[in-house]
Amino acid sequence: MTDRPPIRFRGRSFLAMVLAPVPPVDEWLAELDALKQRAPAFFSVRAIILDVTGLRFERSDLASLCEELNRRSITILGIEGIGPTSLGPGFPPPLVGGKPVEDIAPPEPGAAPPAAAEAPAAPALVSPTAPRPRSFVLDAPVRSGQVIQHLEGDVTVLGSVASGAEVIAGGSIHVYGALRGRAIAGAVGDPGARILARKFEPELIAIDGLYKTADDLGAARRGQAVQARLEGDAIVLVPLDG
Repeated sequence: MTDRPPIRFRGRSFLAMVLAPVPPVDEWLAELDALKQRAPAFFSVRAIILDVTGLRFERSDLASLCEELNRRSITILGIEGIGPTSLGPGFPPPLVGGKPVEDIAPPEPGAAPPAAAEAPAAPALVSPTAPRPRSFVLDAPVRSGQVIQHLEGDVTVLGSVASGAEVIAGGSIHVYGALRGRAIAGAVGDPGARILARKFEPELIAIDGLYKTADDLGAARRGQAVQARLEGDAIVLVPLDG
């Protein structure tokens, strides 16, 4: 029997463009049609989120809007600003927690398409190394029910992580107290990430998408100062001291 690799769960960030309808929706759709006439490919390769925050939409109105956008070959990947109970089968999933970035300027009439636009001049100096990921330091304990997420680098907790709490890092996780909750390191794909705790009592740990629960981890290292890291497709635990 061939050994299959373990299932991996990873996070990944993508830049999405947000469409926020403005009443009256018929006029907003007409403006959208005018934009598509100026730049037919503007929406074709973009991830689109529909933001209906503040709009008083009935479920049928939202279904009609999604149908109108689909008819214009605008595929909606998710809906922001509405509770999950307002949606159901046939709707894109509800989304929460998005971080705004700079506005994307629509093309002006007569503007060259992206493929034909002149490439920007190369900078005079190029740094030979990528910028170092930023670390996040939390000088307080993480209470039960809290979720600490930092996907741009390491997370350091100077206190403890309580049972029912969760720490998610793009890099490594350092816990100077007891780790009793969930720790997810290398969340965006980093096999070199590690989890270090002065008192190792987690409910669950994950590194680069590989998960282990408390039952999987066993009792051999429980309560000790531990470093968890990947060796191939396995999470290994080694003493932090000595």
